[in-house]
Amino acid sequence: MRAVVQRVSRADVHVGDELVGAIGVGLLVLLGVGRGDDLDQAHVVADKIAALRIFPDGAGRMHQSVRDVGGGVLVVSQFTLYGDVRRGNRPSFTTAAAPEDAEPLVEVVVRRLRDVGLDVAEGRFGATMAVTSTNDGPITIVLDTAVG
Repeated sequence: MRAVVQRVSRADVHVGDELVGAIGVGLLVLLGVGRGDDLDQAHVVADKIAALRIFPDGAGRMHQSVRDVGGGVLVVSQFTLYGDVRRGNRPSFTTAAAPEDAEPLVEVVVRRLRDVGLDVAEGRFGATMAVTSTNDGPITIVLDTAVG
């Protein structure tokens, strides 16, 4: 799995004119599922997101997690994280999981984040979405279970 995690002061996602998810301070997570990803990888990604210490403490050092600061998490599925442009200029998505395999794993990540007490908002799987955010820092972390 791949996740691009951004520390934000706010983020929301719309499908057409409908607001489907929004958070204030917290993490915007763009989440991609690759072929062969499984439940274990979904748990690893969710646990890492919940524990990432990328929020400032009283001294301004990154020592707090999203849980520590009472923040929310907005999870947006993003198969394009598996776009491969090593050959040519049009991305190939052959390493992305099929939608029927990816959607349940995205839901596992969301459920696990909720199980640890986080307020989690979501995009809509498979929809064309408009995501807006205000990146705080900016702080952006890339998680990839294939790399370790």
